[in-house]
Amino acid sequence: MSAVTVRVVLAEDGVLLREGLIQVLGRFGFTVVDAVGDAEHLITSVGVHEPDLVVTDIKMPPGFHDEGLRAAVQLRRMRPGLPVVVLSQYVQEEYASDLIGTGDGVGYLLKDRVADIEEFVAALRTVLAGGTVVDPEVVRRLLHRPRDPLAGLSPREREVLGLIAEGRSNSSIAGALFVSETAVGKHVGNILAKLGLPPTDDTNRRVMAVLTYLGARA
Repeated sequence: MSAVTVRVVLAEDGVLLREGLIQVLGRFGFTVVDAVGDAEHLITSVGVHEPDLVVTDIKMPPGFHDEGLRAAVQLRRMRPGLPVVVLSQYVQEEYASDLIGTGDGVGYLLKDRVADIEEFVAALRTVLAGGTVVDPEVVRRLLHRPRDPLAGLSPREREVLGLIAEGRSNSSIAGALFVSETAVGKHVGNILAKLGLPPTDDTNRRVMAVLTYLGARA
């Protein structure tokens, strides 16, 4: 796709930076069809303009936390394959992983490392072509992120474990979930096995499972 034909929706709450990005993109043949200042308007704008590329900041109103990144993940789920590049001053690990996991055609760049305009534009074009561009610091943080001990559990097993953590018996859990005690017993067995808690003579495995659950949620 020629850069001349690339239609961009830009999301950045800082007015000066937003105007600066519009100027930079225009110099390299990109057409900014809309520039917005918050995640809600970003999602609306993409629906209206159907751009070729989305460039968004991560921190935006109202919370100035990760609204832009969550919007990017949502947009990728709504429009699979939509090229999206997020810009950030820091690594937001949870949603960074979610964004990268949506497939090819995404970028995650740290603002203070985008010092060369031509390299920035080259990254945008790589994403447009279906490639993935991720800042090395983002990769490092994701690779060293502690593994979620509950990652192997199914949604139902997580639900059962949460009820165990409330101190419920198998019969109480069965009543709460409208299933048989036998089914609950199978879920509990699967949970203990997946958490690596084999039968022992001196360890209460349900207590250990609860401690694992609470530790993962801390």
